[in-house]
Amino acid sequence: MSEVAERYRVVADGFTRHLGGVASDGWSATTPCPPWTVSDLVAHVISTHRRVIASLDAAEAVDVDPGSDLAPQWRAASDAITAALADPSRSATVVSGMFGERTFETLVGRLVCADTLIHTWDLARATGQDETLDADAVSKALEALTPLDESIRRPGGFAAKIVPAPGADAQTRFLNFCGRAP
Repeated sequence: MSEVAERYRVVADGFTRHLGGVASDGWSATTPCPPWTVSDLVAHVISTHRRVIASLDAAEAVDVDPGSDLAPQWRAASDAITAALADPSRSATVVSGMFGERTFETLVGRLVCADTLIHTWDLARATGQDETLDADAVSKALEALTPLDESIRRPGGFAAKIVPAPGADAQTRFLNFCGRAP
């Protein structure tokens, strides 16, 4: 298993765990990603996964059905990424997107892992769950996002950076970089 496949597994497992902790009345809760509710945020993560898989298959991404149970849609999307990473040929396939051309594995390691990780924290914050993120995944996500700094700060993207307090831990620096105030 590659480093990216292992990291993706850790990040996806964290999201799955937090998704399982959403109470039946928690889907309409607000998140640190205005104006998204928990349901909107989960649908976004699924949609991102589906778009990335679709780029690998040169296909149209399947829309998320926000009116049905999001957990099985998440599992299917996550399983598709996992399966593609486990296939050396698919993992090495060059895909194109808003961040240029790169291998599928690189796209997952940079975009999908970082996006899923930050939204795991958003989900945890919105639903009152443990907000601790995997330290290695945090480090890799910040490393991947830092060169994209200004290009990710747009409507529908990340908010303005927050200057971290002196001595802030890595997770706080990551969250601040993504415009989150823990």
